[in-house]
Amino acid sequence: MTETTVVHLMRHGEVHNPTGVLYGRIPDFHLSELGRQMADRVAEHVKDRDVVHLVSSPLERAQETMEPIAKVFGLTPDIDERVIEAANLFEGKKFGVGDGALRNPSAWWLLRNPWKPSWGEPYQQLVRRMRDAIETARQKAAGHEALIVSHQLPIWIVRSAIEGRRMFHDPRKRQCSLASLTSFTFHGEQIVSVGYSEPAKDLLPVKNPKKFVGGA
Repeated sequence: MTETTVVHLMRHGEVHNPTGVLYGRIPDFHLSELGRQMADRVAEHVKDRDVVHLVSSPLERAQETMEPIAKVFGLTPDIDERVIEAANLFEGKKFGVGDGALRNPSAWWLLRNPWKPSWGEPYQQLVRRMRDAIETARQKAAGHEALIVSHQLPIWIVRSAIEGRRMFHDPRKRQCSLASLTSFTFHGEQIVSVGYSEPAKDLLPVKNPKKFVGGA
């Protein structure tokens, strides 16, 4: 009989980022108090699931999001570099026109190829490492469920690849909110469905459709 396995990709909770920079892989960006509430909410939401394997990005915000989840399952998460945030040449800067990095014409060259993209880690490389991490988690949780805490862009790009969407996209339209779950159901080695849920939806800050902070 073919085993059914579910691998959940969770985006971390809200980060304390008062200056609004693109923090990317920069160390020492931690969850805000609201972000910790989001993590607790998801832990409560998944506590009755058949989760037997946990994985976290090495970045602090991901590991802090994982803490209450690991506690409810009594599991020690694997730290996996393959699910880390995407590399980005705008890291450490505010990304925008007004007072952001784009007011400087020298930055415009970095935007020359949105299909690769020219400003950061190639999308295809991102897809490969995320799919490899998902497959490892599927194998370790075979017949059960795994949960991986990662970041918005890696989660959205691998989902887009699996669902057959183009890599180039408007980042404001990603379906991957803070503390959300993108869930892949496998029958054997085959993905048969993709689900999405927002257990902490009522805790999400109000969106500004004109503002985007990447590296999240």
